[in-house]
Amino acid sequence: MYSQGLIGAKTDSDETPEFLAAFQARIDADEKIEPNDPMPAGYRKTLVRQIGQHAHSEVIGMLPEGNWITRAPTLRRKTALLAKVQDEGGHGLYLYSAAETLGVSRRQMTEELLSGRAKYSSIFNYPTPTWADIGAIGWLVDGAAIMNQIPLCRCSYGPYARAMIRVCKEESFHQRQGFEIMMTLCKGTQAQKDMAQDAFNRWWWPSLMMFGPHDSDSTNSDQSMLWKIKRFTNDELRQKFVDATVPQAEYLGLTIPDKDLKWNPDKNDGRGGYGFGALDWDEFWSVVKGNGQMNRDRIRVKKAGWDNGEWVREAALAHAKKRKARAAVQHAAE
Repeated sequence: MYSQGLIGAKTDSDETPEFLAAFQARIDADEKIEPNDPMPAGYRKTLVRQIGQHAHSEVIGMLPEGNWITRAPTLRRKTALLAKVQDEGGHGLYLYSAAETLGVSRRQMTEELLSGRAKYSSIFNYPTPTWADIGAIGWLVDGAAIMNQIPLCRCSYGPYARAMIRVCKEESFHQRQGFEIMMTLCKGTQAQKDMAQDAFNRWWWPSLMMFGPHDSDSTNSDQSMLWKIKRFTNDELRQKFVDATVPQAEYLGLTIPDKDLKWNPDKNDGRGGYGFGALDWDEFWSVVKGNGQMNRDRIRVKKAGWDNGEWVREAALAHAKKRKARAAVQHAAE
């Protein structure tokens, strides 16, 4: 359960100019890097950080929606939401497994999360006071995640890219589920429409900040692009998301909470796109640093689950050890 995985990373002393050039040539040729392949220490470190943060986000992301499973308005909504939350847990497991191939254990990653050394997406530190929040999360948050994750299916690191193929297929259902919830509310009573608009107002800006800082302020983006861990910059993905989501909001009859939103025919190399207002980066960094409305609650609940599940992990390890010993005895007898 907590194997150290396969470490292909070279030490810094081995990273000669010739080695780095050969590695970059493989990246430029769109070859997949596999766990046993030699790789720069920085490449491995970047992947561990990104995949770990991604896995933590999937698992922490279960919490705001999980609170609504018993309160969903119909049995159909309950079962659909339950399935979605289960999917998110599965995504976390895929990603932890991908990270383990780089030599980091799941226990280590979890302990770093609980201690605050590892981060997860800031979006999950906002509260979900109404049912419309579940629709907004599915439509906006999962929509932003899909925009960011589809290019990861072509990530240069093979285990990460392959994990993302299934993740993206399931996330597309989550996005449709959220949009359908919002559409139902927008076709309902005035109170339901107001609920949908209120949730949209609260989730719009945090969803745009999900893509991370502006490219000029990002310390990791350029190198991740060079290594093809990322395929698009933060600002490119944010622009794609806005251009795709504004027509959807208009279809629903929702008002976008941005007085500066305006179609700009000169954007996207003359193809046109939406200009939009400035994001509140002070809020973003405050949440990232642990000062969001739900930061402490999210970690408290995750820690309780981790501590309460210790006996399950110990039992699973003991069972695996027992089966291995039994198989060894049987093999010796043969």
